[in-house]
Amino acid sequence: MSNKKNNSQCCEKFKSKIGGQALIEGIMMLGPDKGAMACRLPDGSIDLETWTENNGKTAPWYKKTPLVRGCVNFVISLVKGYKYMMKSAEKQFTEEEKEESGSALYQISMYVGVVLGIILAVGLFVFLPKFLVGLMPSVKSYRILRSIVEGVVKIAIFVLYMYLISLTKDIKRQYMYHGAEHKTIACHEAELPLTVENVRTQTRFHKRCGTSFIFIVLLVSIFVMCFVPFTVTWQRIVASLVLLPLVVGISYECIRLAGNNDNLFTRILSAPGLAMQRITTKEPDDSMIEIAIAALTECIPADKADDKW
Repeated sequence: MSNKKNNSQCCEKFKSKIGGQALIEGIMMLGPDKGAMACRLPDGSIDLETWTENNGKTAPWYKKTPLVRGCVNFVISLVKGYKYMMKSAEKQFTEEEKEESGSALYQISMYVGVVLGIILAVGLFVFLPKFLVGLMPSVKSYRILRSIVEGVVKIAIFVLYMYLISLTKDIKRQYMYHGAEHKTIACHEAELPLTVENVRTQTRFHKRCGTSFIFIVLLVSIFVMCFVPFTVTWQRIVASLVLLPLVVGISYECIRLAGNNDNLFTRILSAPGLAMQRITTKEPDDSMIEIAIAALTECIPADKADDKW
């Protein structure tokens, strides 16, 4: 089915608070009052876990205060995302395989993977762009020009990295689950029954996606770094790390603005992230849509008013 047909079938009637994340052969959904993780097990069955959330009206102040809520929700999302990504990976092993590999050894390897991932992210998106631009004599001494060029290099690295990993079999499947997550939420927001047939016709692109958020972070970081007076590379690296909470906070408010409004400014703001989703989401198969439906259904609150973004 073409993307043109997918987009024509989407008819959003409200904006849901429910968001999700693709896992290893599964999907996690987080609603106002409940969270759920659905995974396809090696035997073909669906494993479902649920837990209590507090993202609604009774959420603490730090989840509702502008700028602060962006940093808090970002950290919470990272922690939960890692936790349930690990759980979903573990579910792909049989009990015999777990015993053979050793549970403790497996846990250690996962933690090592996370640490290496953080080092790689800092190296690629913080150190490398500033180091490369620092080698350009005609640019490095001009604060604003340097910030813009660093941002362009950072975006280029991000797009290339996401494209290259999308070529691997495992990541491609994860991107398909990401597409299933978006399409199921779109079906829910169109107020259609959550069936495989209805979900299949929905768009896989969503303005409030984490991919769009990351792209906005990259754009906001360019703006913020223009005000940093340092031109020495290591000083700019430290400054970018110190200012990261501010950048994340501003970016979160921007994506809320884009998600709640439809005008020329918000369309321009959303366009790069939506374009990037052509890489980070793929059309899912029906079995993946079933997983997304299973997770989302558990997160829909009884009172529809609690589900409005």
